[in-house]
Amino acid sequence: MEELKPRPASCFPFTPLGFLERAATVYGDCTSIIYNNTSFTWSQTHRRCLQLASSLSSIGIGSGHVVSVLAYNIPAMYEIQFGVPMSGAILNCINTRLDARTVSVLLRHCEPKLLFVDTLSQSLALEAISLFPPNKSPPLLVLIQDDHDDAGGSNSSLSTVDSRFCCTYESLVEKGDPNFKWIRPKSEWSPIVLNYTSGTTSSPKGVVHSHRGIFTMTVDSLIDWEVPKQPVYLWTLPMFHANGWSFTWGMAAVGGTNVCVRKFDASTVYSLIKKHGVTHMCGAPVVLNMLSNSPEIKPLPNPVQILTAGAPPPAAVLSRTESLGFVVSHGYGLTETGGLVVSCAWKREWNKLPATERARLKARQGVRTIGMTEADVVDPESGLSVKRDGSTLGEIVLRGASVMLGYLKDPNATNKCMKENGWFYTGDVGVMHSDGYMEIKDRSKDVIISGGENLSSVEVESVLYNHPAINEAAVVARPDEYWGETPCAFVSLKNELTQKPSEQDIIQYCRAKLPHYMVPKTVVFKEELPKTSTGKIQKFALRDMAKALGPSSSSSRMSRM
Repeated sequence: MEELKPRPASCFPFTPLGFLERAATVYGDCTSIIYNNTSFTWSQTHRRCLQLASSLSSIGIGSGHVVSVLAYNIPAMYEIQFGVPMSGAILNCINTRLDARTVSVLLRHCEPKLLFVDTLSQSLALEAISLFPPNKSPPLLVLIQDDHDDAGGSNSSLSTVDSRFCCTYESLVEKGDPNFKWIRPKSEWSPIVLNYTSGTTSSPKGVVHSHRGIFTMTVDSLIDWEVPKQPVYLWTLPMFHANGWSFTWGMAAVGGTNVCVRKFDASTVYSLIKKHGVTHMCGAPVVLNMLSNSPEIKPLPNPVQILTAGAPPPAAVLSRTESLGFVVSHGYGLTETGGLVVSCAWKREWNKLPATERARLKARQGVRTIGMTEADVVDPESGLSVKRDGSTLGEIVLRGASVMLGYLKDPNATNKCMKENGWFYTGDVGVMHSDGYMEIKDRSKDVIISGGENLSSVEVESVLYNHPAINEAAVVARPDEYWGETPCAFVSLKNELTQKPSEQDIIQYCRAKLPHYMVPKTVVFKEELPKTSTGKIQKFALRDMAKALGPSSSSSRMSRM
């Protein structure tokens, strides 16, 4: 046995790019992409991606170079997920909802050779480039035109292309060689994508993933979600967010149909589900909330699988969504893991439980997926596993193939979270239940310390979401002269209300369901809560608002406690 060693035939680097080649063979005549009145087959998508890679290579873009893209969920954005890394370059997808200053900072940080710009992001991209210092060379700009109605007539392909763009996306594809031999990675550890964190708690950091990590993540996600061959997948999750949790490549692996949609709108989503027979979709809990609160709610004719992650989903929202015919699966992951690496693996015996209990169990994040080596909740000081009692708080730690290579140009941040004991420290606070299922309680920066007691904002939010008048809720710390911090709730109300609750009504509702130290002492009503593009509520913005309210006075706080 000891004479048998790895050989070249068994050491070929893992990469998700090969999924597209196989899809062209197996599913060549099947629909790969639908967008308004446009559609492509898998053989066409394969050819177009090769042409894109060929054109990029012909202008000198290749191994080690970064290529960025500012685009919504349109066909070009999907093709770019394959075409850019097929040229040997590293793909960087930028959040379209960032402001020009932040986009400029990210571009200067990752130094792309080329930037693809969706027609609706022209002004954002050009303003970001204008903020470059004189000594910093901007990337080549390529315009992705779109003459569909939802792009807006003024920005359609009929309008003149700004001279600051070197060419259009279609012209770049058209001049490429469809027989181009795409550049395979020399090592499976070679970088394939660079994604910036959403910055909900700090400045965005550039997460670099390898071909090996993304291959593992993609296959793992398909197995864990039990995705069958040829699903119809609706792109309600932004492709720029961790490359759509790696389902951009996953849909090629199973020959799925990608139904593209520019912006999330509940009525549009219901229409597309009916029109195309959608079977699968993903989204943050805010997507579930919008679907289950839409005035156009109708029970689905056929079940639709929906995978949610990004923030702990309130049990009430899960219950409402499933009552409409959506089959909700719940998982947990980070930009740093490339997708979901913990999932609430469902047990058949749980189906016999009452709906409220099923929703409570499904709200937990769960257990590691098969592609993740280990997942645990540990005491951040000692590194030891916390008690499996569902209440002892600790930090969620992970280790496995899909964990990032590290943060670009930031060895200190990399070393801080990827420690020498072999664990990736997520910064998320959670508990471990007696059955081995973990549950997130907060981001470490979102834990509220009131009178020496650590309280979970997520637990308070779960109660608020059960209030019949509340649409959205988020709880952060407000400074307090006596207690140090007290819970401050920001809520938006449902539109159809005839009588709106007062601040005291909300407080009394919580007082009946929570220990007194956990009850919000302040309630702020907002039309809509600030969110990232992926639906995460921006708690840092709410913390600033709570801080701006000033510290609560001791006497009033003590009487309320």
